[in-house]
Amino acid sequence: MEGMSLILFLLIGAIAGWLAGNLMKGGGFGLIGNIVVGIIGAFIGGFLFGLLGISAGGIIGSLITATVGAAVLLWIVGMIKKA
Repeated sequence: MEGMSLILFLLIGAIAGWLAGNLMKGGGFGLIGNIVVGIIGAFIGGFLFGLLGISAGGIIGSLITATVGAAVLLWIVGMIKKA
C-alpha cells in the first residue's frame, strides 16, 4: 500500500467510525477508536454489500460502505453488552 493510499484508508476509517459512533451511540470513540471501528466496519460493510449485490465505488462509496458496516458492528456490540 502506498503512503497516500494508507493515509486515505485511515482517514476513511476514522470518518466512518466517527459517523457510526454518532449514529448509534451519540458520540465518537477518539481517533484510534474511530479508526479501528471504521476499518472493521469497512470489512463488515463490504461483506454485507457483497451479499446484497450492492456495489459502491470511489471515496464516497467506500465511506458509505465503511459507515454502514461500522454501524452494524456497533449494533452487534450493543446487543452483546445488553445480554
